[in-house]
Amino acid sequence: MAQKNYRVLLLGLVSISISTSAEVVDVATSGFFARNEVIINAPPEKVYSALLQVGSWWDPEHTYSGDAANMSIAATPGGCFCEVMKDGGSIQHMEVIYLQPGVTLRMAGGLGPLQQDGVAGSLTWGMAADGPATKVTQTYSVGGYRQGGFVEMAPLVDQVLNTQLQRLHRFIETGTP
Repeated sequence: MAQKNYRVLLLGLVSISISTSAEVVDVATSGFFARNEVIINAPPEKVYSALLQVGSWWDPEHTYSGDAANMSIAATPGGCFCEVMKDGGSIQHMEVIYLQPGVTLRMAGGLGPLQQDGVAGSLTWGMAADGPATKVTQTYSVGGYRQGGFVEMAPLVDQVLNTQLQRLHRFIETGTP
């Protein structure tokens, strides 16, 4: 019985590795570049539309308010990827700098703990048709000053971003992140 469960687990891990990849491509004391990819069984237009519904799929563990429903993305250049707080406060996580429906959403800023550092970041969500599915490539390039550098921080940020991509994937394919 244990051997059968092991085979099922192994097959599950193999199928996951075929449809998704994540890595910190480059890291230095002055910045890093991370890339995550996934194949989503939906056309690019549907993926793009769902991406803009950030409050429906973002992990509430990675919010300031504790509730992802408080997050939104204004789909226009200069638009805000923002979160409202229960006490009346708010936060701008990033600013929309480029969008092409069904193809690209790019935002600038430092996410989470990077916001308090002297950094510039560019988060890009690229979508490309892959038969009836969509290959989503998420990249985050960060540079600037962070006390202690980025060597330890880069894998943590990449892990959080990959989690968000996987939640988007599940939200689109199942309706729940």
